[in-house]
Amino acid sequence: MTELVEHGQLFIGGEWTDPLGTGTIRVVSPHTEQVIGSVPHACEADVDRAVAAARRAFDQGPWPRLSLDERIAVVTRIKDAITVRHEEIARSISSQNGSPYSWSVLAQALGAMMVYDSAITVARDYPYEERRQGALGPILVRREPVGVVAAVIPWNVPQFVAAAKLAPALLTGSCVILKPSPEAPLDSFILADIAREAGLPEGVLSVLPADREVSEYLVAHPGVDKVAFTGSVAAGKRVMEVAARNLTRVTLELGGKSAAVILPDADLEAAVAGIVPAAWMNNGQACVAQTRILAPRSRYGEIAEALAAAAGALVVGDPLDPATQLGPLVAERQQRRSLDYIRIGQEEGAKILTGGGRPAGLERGWYVEPTLFGDVDNSMRIAREEIFGPVVCLIPYGNEAEASRIANDSEFGLSGSVWTADVDHGVDFARGVRTGTFNVNTFSLDMLGPFGGYKNSGVGREFGPEGLSEYLEHKMIHLPAGS
Repeated sequence: MTELVEHGQLFIGGEWTDPLGTGTIRVVSPHTEQVIGSVPHACEADVDRAVAAARRAFDQGPWPRLSLDERIAVVTRIKDAITVRHEEIARSISSQNGSPYSWSVLAQALGAMMVYDSAITVARDYPYEERRQGALGPILVRREPVGVVAAVIPWNVPQFVAAAKLAPALLTGSCVILKPSPEAPLDSFILADIAREAGLPEGVLSVLPADREVSEYLVAHPGVDKVAFTGSVAAGKRVMEVAARNLTRVTLELGGKSAAVILPDADLEAAVAGIVPAAWMNNGQACVAQTRILAPRSRYGEIAEALAAAAGALVVGDPLDPATQLGPLVAERQQRRSLDYIRIGQEEGAKILTGGGRPAGLERGWYVEPTLFGDVDNSMRIAREEIFGPVVCLIPYGNEAEASRIANDSEFGLSGSVWTADVDHGVDFARGVRTGTFNVNTFSLDMLGPFGGYKNSGVGREFGPEGLSEYLEHKMIHLPAGS
């Protein structure tokens, strides 16, 4: 039985304080369908308080004026505390969104720690100021903190995404209002405790759980200098539209429909072992999930059989059970969405190779079986629209040119992979696919390099020096000749 977690105050400007509104967010377990916690629902007046505190901290406070080493020391304490409390964080997230606990430990909690660690590495060596010879004389180019950041994060990987925004913002001297999703706000209160104990100055961080209406108010706030958003394409477009009223800078990390391409010479056992966890990761609720698998017609039958067997063998159950590989979806609406797409796929003529409904013996909870469709055409809705559930398409292709065309025939361009006996040839194939990240004979996300998407998968980059630069303004200072 999960212990009921109730919070009565909001974290505004570094202090726990009573909310100005009366709303409450009830957090429901996707496994038991029972309430497991509650937090205050931030209102617009709470947003005004948080933005005012952040403005004071940035415009007048010490944080942006500390040395880089001093800011690194604080962020390092945050990272270290996450490492110490990683099991608590993992359990909190799995209880809220259904992530398998083993995956939450590695990707949700320790993954967030790795984001902070990588950002610290990048920040140490970043060129914040450099002299250049201009066309008319010497110039000094500076990179300065962007200011007050509204970080709007989703429910699927909340701590990982929070770290992706907090780490570069804090290290470069900005202040942050973190807006967690109403489906998964509990872990953000652990993060607030950690940040307070780490010694963040007054005003530098606020945590405001809220719905879309209050989120839009935050994004539209004239006191915000930058919005960092992760979520759906539709919501991302709305964020860009609202932020444009104030010409507020935005970075958007949005959806994906990524292709895992198995070339004819691939080691099938290795390819299946790599693709299955990448396709059904986090119960299929991951923007980078490899949800289109492209198989050569010459090997289609054996690939279909191997993938169906591996997906069908995934252990489905209680997300807090360490043996679970696939947990419930975050909400009943997500379960209905996946089941609707399974029906649509059948109506379109695709064939269910494994799964296709609710798992036997799990009548309670928002579960959907790991489902693999075969005989999928890339024009079908199940191949074109992001389902965000454990539903994967197997698409046959004739030759490599057709495989590349299918991989690129998508409104998304976030991730992808190729599986081949020839790594150099795999790199050549990768160069032809228009996505922000790509993998050859592996699936990973390296936080020292840039992450983001082409097309509808987003705007801007996270991680690496490219991600750090998204939180900096560039200034040119002209110097007199001979200086």
